[in-house]
Amino acid sequence: MQPIGESELIITNRGTIYHLDIAPHQLADTIITVGDPGRVAEVSKYFDKTEHKAQHREFVSHTGYIGKKRLTVVGTGIGPDNIDIVFNELDALANIDFDTRLPRKEIRTLSVIRMGTCGSLQEDVPVDSLVISTHGIGLDNLLHYYACTQDITEEQLLLDFDAHTGLVNQPVTPYIAAGDKGLREHFTNGYVHGITVTCPGFYGPQGRLLRAPLAFPGLIDALTSFRSGAGRIVNFEMETSAIYGLGKLLRHRCLSINTVVANRIQKTFSADAGTAIDNMIRRSLEIIEKI
Repeated sequence: MQPIGESELIITNRGTIYHLDIAPHQLADTIITVGDPGRVAEVSKYFDKTEHKAQHREFVSHTGYIGKKRLTVVGTGIGPDNIDIVFNELDALANIDFDTRLPRKEIRTLSVIRMGTCGSLQEDVPVDSLVISTHGIGLDNLLHYYACTQDITEEQLLLDFDAHTGLVNQPVTPYIAAGDKGLREHFTNGYVHGITVTCPGFYGPQGRLLRAPLAFPGLIDALTSFRSGAGRIVNFEMETSAIYGLGKLLRHRCLSINTVVANRIQKTFSADAGTAIDNMIRRSLEIIEKI
């Protein structure tokens, strides 16, 4: 096997990976991703000890401990394109030898847990609720650039989704990936479980009509009314499907947790989103510490 070229894997002269600007020894096995770089400090303020901080562009990283649990918090920025950067670089830090530029023989599996915000697509999931994503359905195109496969359950869900929404016949080709069931089972009381749709934008791709006309004006209704067996779409946001898809491809354990800040059916927005997000962080960290 040939070493990975310098243009493909960019390592700085300090031994850090280009975008995240951290070195392999500065990465924990358990990683929390947040979209907002400013939210990294809102997570790490609960650390008992912080051992390293880094920032390059929008990518902020803090590594430290809660008790004996070592954690790295990474601010990804918004959208699947940023997830492509973050996930490939996290995996490179874990599974590529920076000296030889060759993949390591033993795969290091990371546990990656997203703590984000979302919009609810169900009337009975109000603002300030906490949502756990069983699956991520992507309306973006990121995973189409990778050689991905789906299991039977994922295939059936996607077939049902395509038949219900008709999006597959439009300039959109949805894809699907499941989160890690083992991680998901730790988050039960106080968390709503359901399917999450990931959109490549905040306005038109999420059915928001301001001045630009929409190509899919019935999107919200189609997502809200979707059912596949006992499964339904609970929320949408902008990162989960990319996290689940790349996580599965690279053999990492992934989970997405989101605070509902807007209910698109009730047309409501959280009166105190900051407190709701902090509640998600505190409650979830208490669980993560014990996993």
